Amino acid sequence: MDLSYTPEQLAFRAEVRAFLAEKLPPRLAEKGRLGKRLTKADHEEWHAILNARGWLAGNWPVEFGGAGWNAVERHIFEEETTRAHAPRIVPFGVAMLGPVLQKFGSKEQIEHFLPRILNGEHWWCQGYSEPGAGSDLASVKTTAVRDGDSYIVNGQKTWTTLGQHANWIFCLVRTSTEGKPQEGISFLLIDMETPGVTVRPIVLLDGEPEVNEVFFDDVRVPAENLVGEENKGWTYAKYLLTHERTNIAGVGFANAALENLARIAALECAGGRPLAEEPLFAAKMAELEIQLMAMATTNLRVIARAAAGQAPGAESSMLKIKGTVIRQEINALTRTAVGPYAAPFPSELLDEGANAEPVGPDYALPATRQYFNNRKLSIYGGSNEVQRAIIGKALLDL
Repeated sequence: MDLSYTPEQLAFRAEVRAFLAEKLPPRLAEKGRLGKRLTKADHEEWHAILNARGWLAGNWPVEFGGAGWNAVERHIFEEETTRAHAPRIVPFGVAMLGPVLQKFGSKEQIEHFLPRILNGEHWWCQGYSEPGAGSDLASVKTTAVRDGDSYIVNGQKTWTTLGQHANWIFCLVRTSTEGKPQEGISFLLIDMETPGVTVRPIVLLDGEPEVNEVFFDDVRVPAENLVGEENKGWTYAKYLLTHERTNIAGVGFANAALENLARIAALECAGGRPLAEEPLFAAKMAELEIQLMAMATTNLRVIARAAAGQAPGAESSMLKIKGTVIRQEINALTRTAVGPYAAPFPSELLDEGANAEPVGPDYALPATRQYFNNRKLSIYGGSNEVQRAIIGKALLDL
């Protein structure tokens, strides 16, 4: 296996870098660099710029309006965009639902929904998690009962990321209680402006209402919004999660965070010298850098296999675990590096245009927010405990 880049891939990297230099709005790059809060309008602006270039859906085939990139090209694109502090592409429509519709959706669903994902008309969110279910998707209790040409949906979803911005939600719903729990689940697309849908924000540790509860009270959904076959939703859900977990590794984000930490360590001092030269702190940074290099190599191995047409297996779970742990450890060490400046947490200063004076240097401002917010990394997309169980079963035959 050759993990070095070909001349064509290096040329593609240069093309992406030139595009970012020309098209990434400096205002958005600066917000990213300083860890400022991104609004829905910020994401929509960046999505529109990428879509105009044909690069919003790098993982989609060209015939569906995507860029048709292979796994290596997608990896290069993520590396360059994170290095340039571009906003992350919101994944729910592009990276998660899009591939499911392309593989399992009807012709009508493909023609109706895919263009609207690309042009921003539809902002999707994910309706998987439910109260009291933890990471056990098979315990879905939200029901969908067939009534003529519709399903009547009742129940509740929780931890719905960015659901406050969404106008559509893809949901796992229970359509049968017979057989194994996995055999009675269906995959339904729901317009969130339908009467009976209520969204209620949940404020996280960092003070952000990033996630939500979504309630369904006798919500009537056209039967044509069922993806694939009734009671076969478990298959589609697993397909979607494989894509989600591969993206969760976040090598590019970890690289950017480590570079930021190195910059801080060169500026902050302890005992009269930069933190970067303090033996214990330098050793911790070196350990993280080595772990990140090892993870990046594993990531490239998975990418190389995917480029050869092999589906990712338990490696996706390995990358999810290691990627989230490394990013959390970088966040923790960054808080240590900024010292007392991590204690005040003036959340309003993370908004564009805030005119209050920050406490400490600009790089200290987002440290606490990122530390608290990224506690979620080890939970969403299937908790790390669930990923360890997958590895144990798939690789160790436990």
